[in-house]
Amino acid sequence: MTPVEKALWFIEGHFSDDIGLDDIAAVGGVSRFYLTRAFVAATGQSAVRYLRGRRLSEAARSLAAGAPDILAVALEAGYGSHEAFTRAFRDQFGMTPELVRDQRRLDNVPLVEPITMNETLLTHLEPPRLEDGRPLLIAGLGERYSCEGSRAIPGQWQRFGPHIGHVPGQVGQTCYGVCHNSDEDGNFDYLCGVEVAGFADLPRDFDRLRVPAQRYAVFSHRDHISTIRRTVHTIWSKWLPESGHEAADAANFERYGAEFDPRTGTGGLDIWIPLKT
Repeated sequence: MTPVEKALWFIEGHFSDDIGLDDIAAVGGVSRFYLTRAFVAATGQSAVRYLRGRRLSEAARSLAAGAPDILAVALEAGYGSHEAFTRAFRDQFGMTPELVRDQRRLDNVPLVEPITMNETLLTHLEPPRLEDGRPLLIAGLGERYSCEGSRAIPGQWQRFGPHIGHVPGQVGQTCYGVCHNSDEDGNFDYLCGVEVAGFADLPRDFDRLRVPAQRYAVFSHRDHISTIRRTVHTIWSKWLPESGHEAADAANFERYGAEFDPRTGTGGLDIWIPLKT
C-alpha cells in the first residue's frame, strides 16, 4: 500500500475518533508535509479536507435520519459547540444542520463519499537526476488556489503568455510554474513566471518570489501537459517513499524550456521536487 492508501484506510476506520494530520501521517510513515502533498496529488483534495468532509457527511446522514439533538451530533463529529459545527456544516454543504434535519433527505446535499483509489501509477517513471538548484528570482502572475480549484491554472498561463519576453529584467526564455506557500488544507500559491535579474521596474500586478538554493530531484515529463498529474502522483506515491529521500517543505516547480510548445501542450517539461539534505 502507498502512504495515501494507508491514510485513506485509517481515515475511513477512525474519522469519528479524535485524529488529526499527525496521526494520519504517522500511519503512512511519512511527514505531515509529505502526506499533504501526496494526498493532493493522488486524490485532488487534502487529507484534512477529506477527513472534515467525511465527518460532516456522516453527521448529515444522522441529521437526515432525524437525530433529535444537534449538539450531540456536533460532538460526535468532533466539534465543541453548536456554533462551530453549524459554521463548518454550512461551509461544507451550503445549508444548516437544522435544514437537513427538517427536510429528512440528502439528495440535495453534496456528501463526501469514501474514496476508492483507482488512479494508476506510471509503470515506468524515468529516474530523476539530483541537482543543486541555484537561487532564483521569479516574477509573473500569481494566484491562490485550493486543490479542487487548480483546474484554472491553464487560464492563468494564458493571461501570462503575452508578457513572456517582455518582462523587465527577464533572464532567458525559460518559464516557471512555482507552487509555494501551501497549507494543510491543500491551498497553495501558484506563480506563472520567468527568471529576472531584479524586482525593480516590474508591473504593479506582478508577483515576486525568491527561491533559495535547494537540492532537487528533477523528473522529466515528456508526455502531453494534460497528463502531468499522473506523473506527479507517481513521484509522490511511489518514487519518494521508495527512494530513501525526504521532500523538503519548500517551493516546487515546473520548468518549461524552449522545447515546450504552450499552444499544443507538447514538448515536455521538468518537475523539480525539493529534497532535504
